[in-house]
Amino acid sequence: MAKHKISIVADENIPRLTQMFGDRAEITTVDGRSLSADQLIGVDVLMVRSVTQVNQPLLHASQIKFVGSATIGTDHIDKAYLKSQGIAFSSAPGCNADAVVEYDLCCLSHLLSVQGEKLQDKTVAIIGVGNVGQRLAKRLHSIGVVKVLLNDPPKAEQAPGFSSLTYCLAHADIVCMHTPLTKDGDWPTYHLIKAEQLALLKDNAILLNAGRGAAIKGDDLLTCLQQRSDIQVVLDVWEAEPFVDPKLARLVKIATPHIAGYSLEGKVRGTFMLKNALYNWLDLPSNNLLEDYLPPTDIVSVNVARTIKPLDLMNIVYDPYVDDRALRAALSLKNPQSAFDSLRKNYRIRREFSALQVTGELASIERMQLLNWGFSEGC
Repeated sequence: MAKHKISIVADENIPRLTQMFGDRAEITTVDGRSLSADQLIGVDVLMVRSVTQVNQPLLHASQIKFVGSATIGTDHIDKAYLKSQGIAFSSAPGCNADAVVEYDLCCLSHLLSVQGEKLQDKTVAIIGVGNVGQRLAKRLHSIGVVKVLLNDPPKAEQAPGFSSLTYCLAHADIVCMHTPLTKDGDWPTYHLIKAEQLALLKDNAILLNAGRGAAIKGDDLLTCLQQRSDIQVVLDVWEAEPFVDPKLARLVKIATPHIAGYSLEGKVRGTFMLKNALYNWLDLPSNNLLEDYLPPTDIVSVNVARTIKPLDLMNIVYDPYVDDRALRAALSLKNPQSAFDSLRKNYRIRREFSALQVTGELASIERMQLLNWGFSEGC
């Protein structure tokens, strides 16, 4: 196969396909949500994102030999079926973890700024300590958040330092959900947060979900918010995507269309990880670096005064209210589900904090604080 061009069908939202695979493959891009089995006849490789259910009904008539998912999660992939058919599989764990972490930091910083409060003074609970959860904990510690609670039952069986879900919900000022979606096993996350768990939230708590929508039971969250105006909720993921409950969205402080990980770096890194996996499977060399596929930023550096606040820099890189307004406008359209997917498909270029270099007359401690948030040091 390595001697001839291979046939790839890929989700149209996966970037840099031509640049990374064009010399080795014939590429057809498709709508990942409506992909059908007929579109995979005679195809060698399938590349998807999280909206495509890859299973026996989709692949039964194909000759697919390799499946790649340019995402962190794999709950949309029937890995047991792939293994039974001898189909190689690779995903992109951690590809957009930093983008999701920075989404969290932006949203939380905005909400706390309105209240005149600081993230460093809060107790933050992280539910699900995988690629995103681990990096979020590390970033929080680096910027001075002392009280970080971790909940991840499978990991708690192997290591100390974890707290129960009940304890986290009852003691945290901020709860960040970053679980995968599982319905089986000892620790299913489907509807992990229901009415009983929501009732444990502290007064004035912030609940953020940028993991999987169905980890929170939407109807119970709606009822909770109708009864408790003190709780602030940030939702990037929704239980029945692409359907978004408009009643719930109206009560959410920040509502976005599953784009927390949609930084350009995160998306390109996902493609790059699949390229390396596929080329390794084909026994082909892959000599490029991720940076080879990233364009220069619109704003390379900023010269700041000592009074600069991290939120000021965040707003240069990413303002979550832009996505919030876009989603709320989409919910008023005749076909909001289609609009939800369109917002993702046509998402603007968004960079990560590290793409912004900070210069200026800063004391060493002030400079280090900005670097700890994730920004880069300018010349």
